[in-house]
Amino acid sequence: MRIGFSFVVMLAAALPASALDLIETGRYDLNNPASLDYDPTFCGLWIANEGPDAILVTLQGEELRRVTSDLFRIKAISLDGDHLIVGDGFGKLQRLTKEGEPLAPPFSLEGGFADTEGIAIAANGDIVTVEDDPERLTWFSASGEMKRQINTLEFPQPLTEAQGIAIDPRTGHLLIVDDWEGSNSLYEFSQEGDLLAQASLLEYGRDPEGIAIRPGSDQLFIAFDQGAKIVTFDYTPTLRPGAAPLPPGADCMMF
Repeated sequence: MRIGFSFVVMLAAALPASALDLIETGRYDLNNPASLDYDPTFCGLWIANEGPDAILVTLQGEELRRVTSDLFRIKAISLDGDHLIVGDGFGKLQRLTKEGEPLAPPFSLEGGFADTEGIAIAANGDIVTVEDDPERLTWFSASGEMKRQINTLEFPQPLTEAQGIAIDPRTGHLLIVDDWEGSNSLYEFSQEGDLLAQASLLEYGRDPEGIAIRPGSDQLFIAFDQGAKIVTFDYTPTLRPGAAPLPPGADCMMF
């Protein structure tokens, strides 16, 4: 009995205090959602759909405003402090105000062409991107110099068609969706790029394209291309044993 008990204790100690978990809470129609980010100032979502515009919508999908850029299209979008950063999917980015005014001309990420599907901004200001051709997870400085790169095919569960990325500001964890041509699932990585968890999204939809996190309410938004849906989830991140409870994040500043 002591041997069995010791084994259970050792096994429990090796497991995370909590593991990645999703519970669907709602869904609504929205055409061509490709890239998402949550904006606590407006309690809404910024959405890029691979056209010339990006839109800000309420959490129910009602349009609040529309912005353009000097790029020929907006394929990826993220908050960058009090502003926006958008990407064209070919390695060029531009920073905009939330009214759509350019803050500077477009700039290129180091390394040339990149099929940039998703962008997010880390706590230190680094730009983190995912590409699906070739398959990479890359960290850049705020001005676009490459700092680090990982081949996502080398993970134990290869990430072959990464699309959207979000960073939980409370943990630094990277949340990345892999589309229908890949595993149709959600991956969770540490801020260093270590794979923590993977969860299938097949029961919720096909071809996930974008992801955003509302840390103040442990909520995720995942955009699915097939069916043109945004699905909302209650979300539990992976935490190690002994980890302190996560503090609340920024949430709905306008209310």
